[in-house]
Amino acid sequence: MTTIACKGFKATGLHSGLKENRDKDLGLIYSETPATVAGVFTQNKIKAAPVLLDQERIAGGMARAVIVNSGNANCCNGNQGYRHALETTAAVAQLLGVPEKEVLVSSTGVIGQKLPIDKITAAAPDLVKTLKTDGFLDFAQAIMTTDTVPKIQHLQGQENGRPYHLVGIAKGSGMIAPNMATMLCYICSDVSMPQSLLQKLLSTTVDATLNRICIDGDTSTNDTTLLLSNGCSGVTLDRMDQAAGFQNLLEQLLGSLAKQLVKDGEGTTKSVEIIVAGASSDLDARTIADTVARSPLVKTALFGMDANWGRIIAAAGRAGVPVDPDHIDIYFNQVQMTRNSMGCGENAESQASQVLREPEFSITIDLNMGPGRASVLTCDFSVEYVKINADYRS
Repeated sequence: MTTIACKGFKATGLHSGLKENRDKDLGLIYSETPATVAGVFTQNKIKAAPVLLDQERIAGGMARAVIVNSGNANCCNGNQGYRHALETTAAVAQLLGVPEKEVLVSSTGVIGQKLPIDKITAAAPDLVKTLKTDGFLDFAQAIMTTDTVPKIQHLQGQENGRPYHLVGIAKGSGMIAPNMATMLCYICSDVSMPQSLLQKLLSTTVDATLNRICIDGDTSTNDTTLLLSNGCSGVTLDRMDQAAGFQNLLEQLLGSLAKQLVKDGEGTTKSVEIIVAGASSDLDARTIADTVARSPLVKTALFGMDANWGRIIAAAGRAGVPVDPDHIDIYFNQVQMTRNSMGCGENAESQASQVLREPEFSITIDLNMGPGRASVLTCDFSVEYVKINADYRS
């Protein structure tokens, strides 16, 4: 197995007692040298204390560590929740010998429950002691909630003959919609880059990847994506024209993590790309793709392997953007289901039913109006999804 590492970074994960089972629930990423930091956060008006604290701290431009707990969201706990976020970062900062303002924090789990801060501070010494260069998998396991597998990706790039690395870790199976950040996601990079450029690249790439997925249409209170870049590879990228290779690699990385998130959606049996073509603009195409991807009627039909294109065309029509109701073509993979908004017959239905048996496929909606195009990754709604979320706090 290839070692997952990024020069100058260490990571770890362990069980601190936040979860009733023995699963890991506390993770730490540490940069041995100061790292430039960029971040993208939830657009939910209700934001967890760690999100508020991180938004303040990344304004300083530098970070040395990120501590993340699962099993408790530390959200809607008032001033106490914010104090607990501060206590969490203070404990780690003291042990690492770094400025507290350069330690970031995230939490994920049930909303509205008091964070057991004593368990976190008690586990902090062991957390720091177990840091290692190949500890990213431990970290990925520690931030999982209803995830069934850790999500991790490692890529290597090159600039003027010098290699550099990107390591990305994400978690998320539910409360995921294309409204950033849609999950927790952490990226480590060993290039040197000014914060303004790093932030621009992260925001742009997130919009093209992590913002193009939908599991259930909900956006959490804790959604966070952070990118730390410490320069330990010796590669320096100061301008946008130098950073094209890095941006392409970052898009590959986050694209892979996005697909992993959708495939591991709560109760998911199918991963489906909704493609909208022929729209008046890319924005209109995106709006329709989002509407179809979030539709419970579409998603339940996918689970039932019902080639019900009527639900798809109805969702497209209610998206609130211009469509020509008489000229919409719909395809399941390469099988054409409608031509000029009318069904293509029983043979097409039969072929589409076979497509629906596949674990991954695409649905294309061609509006035949213009050059606009967009896509969103979605999944089906299953009985298992309902069971998982009906007793999530149990």
